Amino acid sequence: MTWRMPSETDPQERVWMAFPPLGSSISETAEDAHEARTTWSSVAHAVAEFEPVTMVVDPADAAVARRYLSAHIDLVEAPLDDAWMRDIGPTFVLGEDGRLGAVDWVFNGWGQQDWATWGKDQAIGAAVTRWSGADAVSSSMVNEGGGIHVDGRGTVLVTETVQLDPFRNPTMSKADVEAELARTIGADNVIWLPRGLTRDSEKLGTRGHVDIVATIPAPGVVLVHVQRDPAHPDHAVSREILEVLSASVDSGGGRWEVLEIPAPVTLRDTEGWVDYSYVNHLVVNGGVIACGFDDPNDDEARDVLAAAYPGREVVTVDARPIFARGGGIHCITQHQPRSS
Repeated sequence: MTWRMPSETDPQERVWMAFPPLGSSISETAEDAHEARTTWSSVAHAVAEFEPVTMVVDPADAAVARRYLSAHIDLVEAPLDDAWMRDIGPTFVLGEDGRLGAVDWVFNGWGQQDWATWGKDQAIGAAVTRWSGADAVSSSMVNEGGGIHVDGRGTVLVTETVQLDPFRNPTMSKADVEAELARTIGADNVIWLPRGLTRDSEKLGTRGHVDIVATIPAPGVVLVHVQRDPAHPDHAVSREILEVLSASVDSGGGRWEVLEIPAPVTLRDTEGWVDYSYVNHLVVNGGVIACGFDDPNDDEARDVLAAAYPGREVVTVDARPIFARGGGIHCITQHQPRSS
């Protein structure tokens, strides 16, 4: 079977999420858990206005989850370490006959991070595959859904600091990674970005996920996070990313139309430089669930997203509590494409 990961703009069946368990890295205390659960639930309810949502809940949290979530959200139970469904869940693909497949990458806590636990989370990919009814597509490569973005036509964006991370895939070369991406998601045009954002490369980050750096909203179009303020170290990062993308081609061999979306004006929080990014949005049927930061650039970013995804309603959810824990709206969701 030949598998292909479709564009995130293709029709979707549903979105999968995970309910933050008490004691995880994102909800260490009861107060932390309440804030995380409130925000995750806000995202779930925003998505549910457009398409079904299934929330994976740790059995210990089954009762409390229903207090946060409306009856419109489907619940399934499985033990959880954390709640980053984009990374712990499978990457859905479609076969040449239209059937649904799911790539179950190896998950090892974002490269064996010393703050992470993943004994339970590494089983979520297989569980979601079963619940979805997808054909399992196994892979021995350590990878996460936040580490790839595709155009659905053979192009995939990755970062050297993730797929080539010695704590993820110490024996794999670029050629090895490219061969596995071709086999599993049908990518024959791999664009290697040198790194991700600064905060995401520090202790509590992923070492450079692409899904807060750049995405592909339409064939031949790439949307790039741009830090305009030279005081922020991501100013240099975004210049470097733009240079690489400007020198690359899409799956059809043409140059990209590069759209810039500004970083928020906010530069720092209590922990240091922020990696707030409007790129980390979720595309759904008829809509876009966008990250908001109560920032002067929220409105401009909303306009950029509306132009990049014509005909879709842009709905903004305050993503600051998610980014404070190491990710954004795209990171806590995993879309399942519609199969035939």
